[in-house]
Amino acid sequence: MQNGVSTHAQAASLMDVTSGRVLFSKHGDDELRIASLTKIMTAIVAIEHGQMNQPVKVSKNAYAKEGSSIYLKLGEQMGLENMLYGLMLRSGNDAATAIAEHVGGSEEGFVYLMNAKAEELGLKHTHFMNPHGLDAEGHYSSANDLATLTAYAMHNPMFKEIVKTPVKKVPNPNEAWDYKWDNKNKMLRFYDGADGVKTGYTKKAFRCLVSSATRNNQQLVSVTINDGDDWNDHGKMLDYGFAYFPLVNLIQRGQKIEGQELVTSQSFSYPVAEGEEDAITKRLVLLKPVSKDVDISFGLKGRIEFIFEGKKIGKVPVYSQGSFLPENSNPTKDVMQQGANNQSSTWVSVIGKLLKEMLVI
Repeated sequence: MQNGVSTHAQAASLMDVTSGRVLFSKHGDDELRIASLTKIMTAIVAIEHGQMNQPVKVSKNAYAKEGSSIYLKLGEQMGLENMLYGLMLRSGNDAATAIAEHVGGSEEGFVYLMNAKAEELGLKHTHFMNPHGLDAEGHYSSANDLATLTAYAMHNPMFKEIVKTPVKKVPNPNEAWDYKWDNKNKMLRFYDGADGVKTGYTKKAFRCLVSSATRNNQQLVSVTINDGDDWNDHGKMLDYGFAYFPLVNLIQRGQKIEGQELVTSQSFSYPVAEGEEDAITKRLVLLKPVSKDVDISFGLKGRIEFIFEGKKIGKVPVYSQGSFLPENSNPTKDVMQQGANNQSSTWVSVIGKLLKEMLVI
């Protein structure tokens, strides 16, 4: 196993998107200015709270916002989805402000949603003061937090589609020509398999970059803060991750558990360096019967837990052989939904007991 990779960054992080494992970190928890990397949070909050086909009106506050811009006109209206492309491809501060006011009711209301999302994701070294990333006291994040945020966002199909788009044309209601936005992220052109994410710069934050790439069905996210050679450093970091931490399938969906009449409901993969796979152990945890008279588990009998270096790194539900295997990766949601369809208070009580046995690691 390699010790890491050399970068010019003040802080850096490299993460596997599927597992969330940090593969490399340099001052990864330092709280620093992050410039327009802020817009990763702006985009995912807008996607989760907004209606994509609704028009967003450009207010006086959004119009001619300082810094990078997509040159929206005062009073102009543009669909939220199109404005998100302007936000992420051209880093429009005017778009960020307009989106925030539209989705959050005000810029302050939207910033509240941003910080609530940061808390939900466990980003302990992150706090937002605005939706665009212009320098402000109390506005900061860390390389590790940004990697976690981006890995989360990359599971959203719309976010993933936007950030990998090299060029976008959007109707312009004020001119005879359409908007045409080229993505500022040069990694999309320079790195094989690149599929995102966001550039950033201010005079105090300096050059910041989050990039992602997918090879052999493995997606990695790379983060650098204050890095004067970020394009090259991201190439080296991603190469390092793909070379030394390939994604290994540790169990297959439908696999029979040895010595048991049980099968797994999903596959589980994890990035492992050479020699690490043998150190990952599996532990079968069976559910306690919630009632000898009623079985509402729908075949769910327990879980396989994966342990590495003394920590649980994942779990896979196990079902009785012949049971229906749900597609949902979170078995508690399946059980909760089926229970919610039955109005019996007894069922609700039993569901609660069952869920306690399947707590997320």
